[in-house]
Amino acid sequence: MSLTLDPKIPSGPLEQKWERHKFESKLINPSNKRKFEIIVVGTGLAGASAAATLGELGYKVTAFCFQDSPRRAHSIAAQGGINAAKNYQNDGDSVHRLFYDTIKGGDFRAREANVHRLAEVSVSIIDHCVALGVPFAREYGGLLDNRSFGGAQVSRTFYARGQTGQQLLLGAYSALNRQIAAGTVEMHSRTEMLDLVTVDGHAKGIVTRNMVTGEIKSWAADCVIMATGGYGNVFYLSTNAKGSNVTATYRAYKRGAAFANPCYTQIHPTCIPVAGDHQSKLTLMSESLRNDGRVWVPKNKGDTRPPSQIPDSERDYYLERKYPSFGNLAPRDISSRSAKEVCDEGRGVGPGGLGVYLDFADSIKRLGEAKIRERYGNLFDMYHQITGENAYEMPMRIFPAVHYTMGGLWVDYNLMSNLPGLFVLGEANFSDHGANRLGASALMQGLADGYFVIPYTIGNYLAPEGGKRPTTDHPAFKQTEADVRAKIQKFLSIKGKRSVESFHRELGLLMWDHCGMGRSEKSLTRALNRIPALRQEFWENANVPGENESLNGSLEQAGRVADYLEFGELMCLDALKRNESCGGHFREEYQTPDGEAQRDDEHFAHVAAWEYQGENKPPIRHVEPLVYENVKLATRSYK
Repeated sequence: MSLTLDPKIPSGPLEQKWERHKFESKLINPSNKRKFEIIVVGTGLAGASAAATLGELGYKVTAFCFQDSPRRAHSIAAQGGINAAKNYQNDGDSVHRLFYDTIKGGDFRAREANVHRLAEVSVSIIDHCVALGVPFAREYGGLLDNRSFGGAQVSRTFYARGQTGQQLLLGAYSALNRQIAAGTVEMHSRTEMLDLVTVDGHAKGIVTRNMVTGEIKSWAADCVIMATGGYGNVFYLSTNAKGSNVTATYRAYKRGAAFANPCYTQIHPTCIPVAGDHQSKLTLMSESLRNDGRVWVPKNKGDTRPPSQIPDSERDYYLERKYPSFGNLAPRDISSRSAKEVCDEGRGVGPGGLGVYLDFADSIKRLGEAKIRERYGNLFDMYHQITGENAYEMPMRIFPAVHYTMGGLWVDYNLMSNLPGLFVLGEANFSDHGANRLGASALMQGLADGYFVIPYTIGNYLAPEGGKRPTTDHPAFKQTEADVRAKIQKFLSIKGKRSVESFHRELGLLMWDHCGMGRSEKSLTRALNRIPALRQEFWENANVPGENESLNGSLEQAGRVADYLEFGELMCLDALKRNESCGGHFREEYQTPDGEAQRDDEHFAHVAAWEYQGENKPPIRHVEPLVYENVKLATRSYK
């Protein structure tokens, strides 16, 4: 099939597109909804909210997650908050301002229509979550409280202490459980999607592996929704859960779904620094901490004095110095590069000089320790448990780490892939954040997609497709299932001497060094030369013990690392072909004299979507132009 990228953006003024699209979208009456079966893969915020809402509408939903419970989805790890244009603080916020901040924060590399819809829907998300019982923080009088996040000069972030993701997921999980009890949603935990089944060019099912028994099984449906998260673990060390992976989206890509902007990865500026080679993951310290913490390093290179002995006159509050308008709440990509810059100058703190200070002394003096403990207590406790240091008495040490991925499967305005019948929600798609996501916008997008977008747009595909659901006896299911079984057998038959973990660690370091916070033509070319050799060694020398017919963590990991060894190459290729710097994609050859990202709007104001061509064949790069009719393309400035 020939790949076409039609974004299906509605006509009319930007402010009216979503309302007009909802009215013009095809409807399915309640009794007919019961005739349609929908598969939902992933039960984080996007997947759980979609499954619950579609089940309540009357569709027959079958949901899958590889965790032992939907409650353990990685959405639970989000800490700081969720954005919404409520303007409760009366500080100048609006739907248009949230829209503009998001477009600007993404360095003008996102679709206007999608982002404006997100800003519109944000207002409803908060009301819905409050109705579900999410315990957002409240002011003394009982009204919902707000705080600020990076890239904004208003307070629009709603939060539940430092565990907002957990509370929002519990809300979605309760809605999901209600539908499970009602019989509209059938839930399968400890079940991993290993391939997508296409029939006549349409996504019509999946093949899964039961992670406890090893059973391989096919599932048919009228359409498939994927809400499987991001691919940050390609770097091995990230703030993602260890189980987070690219397998579902990458195998959909190999079945014909276009993968958009894979080089757009977000490095979060406030994470606990790497402590040693033994580590297998990193820990996020919420961006919300930068509301009350001040980021600094010593002014003098090699200053190893304890922070309490360095007077204020010898400290460089570099974000406040470089970006006075936004200060410590500069966007993540800019804050991360600034931290790397001062560490590269030899002014970093802690072991190896790979850290900067996040200091709460001034806020504790101004507000009192009790208020800081009320706002961030669980984060300070977490920091103490990991580092053994008391951040109420001395500054935290932080350093950037991989956190989120803005790239993902390409989707149109309906959130449908170029592969008909495949819908992609949340972090798994590319749609709303451009080249850099603003803090507290991931939870907003996941819940917007699941609660308020897909319930309207899915009918545009299902209504004309009524009665075209195949059974699992179809030859396409038999062939895909055979492919899955063959691949599993191939893993188990390698019988090499290196652990799968060692390959993942080596790939991750290679990706971080060559396609991390800074990339260049030289580093990316080097990575593209080394990855195929590492992949070949994996297939010749990996050791995958055990068998398929039982719980086998090594087998699960082998499948995920094998996909990363292919996907890492696609990431580097995408970064190499994008000859500009924008947001989280920082090509060192393309920067302004003062070290800021230098875009090339003439040649790269577009989405790059890659089409798989087959094993050992280069993928084809397709382009969706980004048209800006309501905002003026401008160089980002947070100074």
